[in-house]
Amino acid sequence: MDLKLKLEQLHQRVIHLKDQINTEEATKNAFVMPFIQILGYDIFNPTEVVPEHICDIGTKKGEKVDYIIKKDDEPILIIECKHWKESADAHNSQLHRYFHVSKARFGVLTNGLNYNFYTDLEKPNIMDEKPFLTISIEDLKDNAIKILESFTKKDYHLETILDSAEALKYIKAIRKEFEKEIETPSDEMVKLLVSRFFEKPLTANRMVAFKEYTRKALTTSINDSISYRLKSALNINEKIEVPQEQKVNPIDDNNDLPKVVTTEEEMEAFHIVKAILREKISAERIAARDTQSYFGVLLDDNNRKPLCRFHFNSANKYIELFHHGKDAGEKRLLQSLDEIYQHRSELHLTIQNYQ
Repeated sequence: MDLKLKLEQLHQRVIHLKDQINTEEATKNAFVMPFIQILGYDIFNPTEVVPEHICDIGTKKGEKVDYIIKKDDEPILIIECKHWKESADAHNSQLHRYFHVSKARFGVLTNGLNYNFYTDLEKPNIMDEKPFLTISIEDLKDNAIKILESFTKKDYHLETILDSAEALKYIKAIRKEFEKEIETPSDEMVKLLVSRFFEKPLTANRMVAFKEYTRKALTTSINDSISYRLKSALNINEKIEVPQEQKVNPIDDNNDLPKVVTTEEEMEAFHIVKAILREKISAERIAARDTQSYFGVLLDDNNRKPLCRFHFNSANKYIELFHHGKDAGEKRLLQSLDEIYQHRSELHLTIQNYQ
């Protein structure tokens, strides 16, 4: 049965039962255990779903996490549950402690209605403060369900989830900053836009005026775009013809990502890097992974071990190097692919960082 359909059935169960659920234990039995079962894990198999697992934390002994999910005898997910009337955001410090002593890469805090998924994108083995994914049984979204599929027993894949987690984290952050700019444009935003058409100095008075102009311009532009889309949707008898080269796919949370196209130039660059890296490691350990925004070269096909990235999707071409660490990428402009050979030492140093 389709995952979304199963979750919708669970939602109906929640609606009918929640007013009779008076304890945290009842919440776990009525809501959380069926959710785990929907993901394909055997709640009656203690080697797969481990209830009340002991997580000793420093001098505190006997601390227990509600559930640990295992796959191939390895912990992949810890789940901490609260009563359905409690907020699923209120106790993440407790989950944070459990996460630190667990080998699982993902933690879930839930009240049976909302499921907040956490990982360690910021610092290894330290749970991030904010969840990268929230599943609401009462408001199911297709894009969230698609990511949830990667947590099912049948389709679980660590690297796929980590890729999705990183993308979701930064998309949310960028969207939040954009919304702040719309509400109250920053000096940096105003200067960036105004400098393209206004050549005079931006005095303090002019900055105040242009901030208001920017706010009105952004708001008007968005409102006009929404209005146009609504009119287009409502005017079902009028077919709007758009030239092929001008068609744009709207980007929102529910759209599937367009297919990734690997170019010959990217493959040529990959073979150059592979030749350089083979001076230090075997070819089998050098993997390629193309995405929409960059072409990545990985050690052992592990996205936590980037060797370099190619940014060839704009007029200028760059290679991103990681010799200062995986979280300190440094872009270098390439006038030609042959210039990749000039970065042999940085590529070799990157390998050493992972050994």
